[in-house]
Amino acid sequence: MRARALLLDAVLVGVSLLDIWVHVEADERSRMACALLATAALTLRRRLPWLTFLVALPAVLVSDAVFATLVALYTLASLTRRRVPLAWCALAVAASDTTSWSWPDPEFADLTDPFGLITATYSLATAAAPVFLGQLVQARRELSLRLTEISETRESERALLAQRVLAQERAELAREMHDVVSHQVSLIAVRAGVLQVGSRDPETREAAATIRRLSVQTLDELRHMVGVLRAGGSRPTELTPQPSLTDLPRLVDGSGIEAELRTDLPEDLSPPVQRAVYRTVQEALTNVRKHAPGATATIHVHHQDGAVRATVTNSAPRRPALPLPGAHHGLISLRQRAELLGGTVVAGPTAEGGYELRLDLPADRAHPTRRDG
Repeated sequence: MRARALLLDAVLVGVSLLDIWVHVEADERSRMACALLATAALTLRRRLPWLTFLVALPAVLVSDAVFATLVALYTLASLTRRRVPLAWCALAVAASDTTSWSWPDPEFADLTDPFGLITATYSLATAAAPVFLGQLVQARRELSLRLTEISETRESERALLAQRVLAQERAELAREMHDVVSHQVSLIAVRAGVLQVGSRDPETREAAATIRRLSVQTLDELRHMVGVLRAGGSRPTELTPQPSLTDLPRLVDGSGIEAELRTDLPEDLSPPVQRAVYRTVQEALTNVRKHAPGATATIHVHHQDGAVRATVTNSAPRRPALPLPGAHHGLISLRQRAELLGGTVVAGPTAEGGYELRLDLPADRAHPTRRDG
């Protein structure tokens, strides 16, 4: 914008010099000096519009080189809201244009003469034109600013409305999770506790204890999630504590699956990458429990060529799988999470009758001053 303004000023100064070359003779030193001074004053028109006009006005009085004065008057009209002084400035330009300066006897236009009246009317119209044009540009500039403010206000209103709708949806979701899911999980925990106490089979008691422990853990996470949802989006709430790679052994040990975990990842991976690996392994182990009863699993998480790869492979199921409800949202969520991090998720059956889930992510290292979220 500054380069464009400088270019425009240079063009105006050039046109003003051309106007002087056409209307002022070289031997008319006083007129030439006034005209050149008016042209030089155009370089100050944006910062000192009043001074520029006052310096440029004498050029109209002593010569026919009026371009610099008209530009100064237009600039003044485009930058000020004081209309009465602008009217006086226009009258001063018109009066100067109709006056022939020949000191000490200046010649004024005879307004009683039709030709003199026409000349005065033309001079007044010439002086009024830059004033009206400058005021129009100023009004357009202010209108553009108002429209920008209105647009920003509307965007803010839309954002507030979206936040309000989101808060309502979060509150409804929190109620549904609390009323339905927590009730069912609580019943599972109670029944598992009864089975643990009443059974004499060690394996059954161990399975019941595992079910009860997982149910209680799920209830704790669910209560925290409900609290987050009820926050209503009023502030950025982090689902703390977030899992990391250090939680993988505990996840595998508590999965109820015979699984082998092998990891060789660096410790400075960013929290989003660590969470993505954790959630991928968690989802894979959940699918093994649901769809491949009795199968064993191998979890291999390693770093290779600037990428993180997590592979969960399970053997063929040893027992028929019980029909359980599912909408396949788990894999969709994993793929979306991986795509946001620039990675991929591939899943499919193996030649041995098992299943394999593989996550590939760029190894984004955590910066010491960086905060996740």
